Amino acid sequence: MLKAAAKRPELSGENTVSNNSDMAEVKPVFREVLPKQGPLFVEDITTMVLCKPKLLPLKSLTLEKLEKMHQAAQDTIRQQEMAEKDQRQITH
Repeated sequence: MLKAAAKRPELSGENTVSNNSDMAEVKPVFREVLPKQGPLFVEDITTMVLCKPKLLPLKSLTLEKLEKMHQAAQDTIRQQEMAEKDQRQITH
């Protein structure tokens, strides 16, 4: 570890400076410190967020419109066929 720390100063725990002459910036190295005595508090509490339920229609409005148009077209065809039948019966 000492040889690696000598080659790489960031491993030794010291502040390091990049060797780039164009961008000289200081990179601080932080150490994690945990208390050995006393309580340790973590305040990462997740809570449920309730929202209004969204009701989705079983059929879309477009599909309902298409079904109505199809039904209307079928009714029109039936009426025309009935009118043709009546005329055939009258002429015979």
